[in-house]
Amino acid sequence: MHSPPDLGPAQHAMIADLVHQTAQTEIMPRFRRLRPADIAQKSGPLDLVTEADTAAETMLSAGLHRLFPGAAILGEEAAQATPGLRDAAAKAPLAFIIDPVDGTWNFAHGLAMFGVIIAATRYGKPIFGLIHDPVAQDDVMACENSPARHISADGQVRPLSVAQPKPLAAMQGYVHLSLMPKARQHELAPRLTRFARTDALRCSAHEYRQAAQGHIDFLASPQLTPWDHAAGVLIYQQAGGVARLLDGQDYHIGTTEGTLLCAPSQNCWQAVAQVLQP
Repeated sequence: MHSPPDLGPAQHAMIADLVHQTAQTEIMPRFRRLRPADIAQKSGPLDLVTEADTAAETMLSAGLHRLFPGAAILGEEAAQATPGLRDAAAKAPLAFIIDPVDGTWNFAHGLAMFGVIIAATRYGKPIFGLIHDPVAQDDVMACENSPARHISADGQVRPLSVAQPKPLAAMQGYVHLSLMPKARQHELAPRLTRFARTDALRCSAHEYRQAAQGHIDFLASPQLTPWDHAAGVLIYQQAGGVARLLDGQDYHIGTTEGTLLCAPSQNCWQAVAQVLQP
């Protein structure tokens, strides 16, 4: 394997600028202005794609190809049409993983809880992550060798830190119960009462942002789509948290089966994992 190119602060800034331009050009002008013809179903009525998703992914992909010639590009919508793109990205020395509008159901229904997610990976391992809120026009960002940080619309930067460890009964978490098979939902649902509260925002972008800022204690997802998780896992880890699969594997974009769990400490991770294990 040849050495992948480095991504430094200058490259991070260029990626952020591309994301901001895309959000203001292709996403926000369509927010709460979508016509029925601009919204389509993918796997069903809860799994949507809009004109904003496709236009934003096209702009982001073109920009990344221009900035990083030769890098693999894996966009959520392109992956639906070409499943082999995920395997290619997982093996690439440099790949970019794009979720052009994460939280599409929210976006399509006029809820201001959606985001743009970009991750860079080296042979499938996240090395850079950016989650942009187009409404607030701010970012959370991290790379493999620097702490996670929040960058406000006016450029102010502050470090991020996950929640302080606490007892299981005091923990709040996001659990994607509805993405599990029905039998698994029935088995797990009664055990979730051991936590103080469990929810889901229908938006990985904002779930990871909340977790990395310490507003929520843990995240658990059985659906390992890399556009949802690659950036968030890195940001959460660089904010001080523990993120890996329930079977102990480290996160990798090529992994397709398992449940991903993020928690603020090793002890918290173990305690939550004991509740979630089948």
